[in-house]
Amino acid sequence: MTETRAYHHGDLRRALLAAALEAIEEVGPAALSLRDLARRAGVSHAAPAHHFGDKAGLLTALAAQGFDLLAQALVATHDDFLEAGVAYVDFAVTHRAYFEVMFRPELHRADDPELIAARERSGAALRSGVAALSGGGGPVDTDRDALAAWSIAHGFATLWLSGALPERVGGNPREAARVVLRRLSA
Repeated sequence: MTETRAYHHGDLRRALLAAALEAIEEVGPAALSLRDLARRAGVSHAAPAHHFGDKAGLLTALAAQGFDLLAQALVATHDDFLEAGVAYVDFAVTHRAYFEVMFRPELHRADDPELIAARERSGAALRSGVAALSGGGGPVDTDRDALAAWSIAHGFATLWLSGALPERVGGNPREAARVVLRRLSA
């Protein structure tokens, strides 16, 4: 009961988002229900709708949070192209629930201003790492190169998460991604 009361005193939104992440880890984003989230958080079944409106609103908030976390991970690489790619894969593996929602616009409101801003912050961090590749050695088409790098890192992360990579890749996603991504900067 104390836990539930704490949620009612200003932390319900965070508690619902945490419960949503837990539920997505267990059943995936499509099977997520606001009623189950309310049960997990120990609140009335109407509480999630009060904070998020509907499931799409909740998933929009999660996607925005995920893009902000991804941006932080990318910025922490200090524009090191290889490490930014590894950080991207690491984010996908360690924050799978966010990753499963962020790139599924049919699940959330892709036109939400907070989501757009968060997505742009992560995109800017990725483009910054790509721009650093030139090192004064010639022109870089940052937008196209960022799209190529994102596609490869995202594809690798998706293959890793689905278990589709061959066993010879090994069991460490960061090291496996580093080997693959090194080929881009060679």
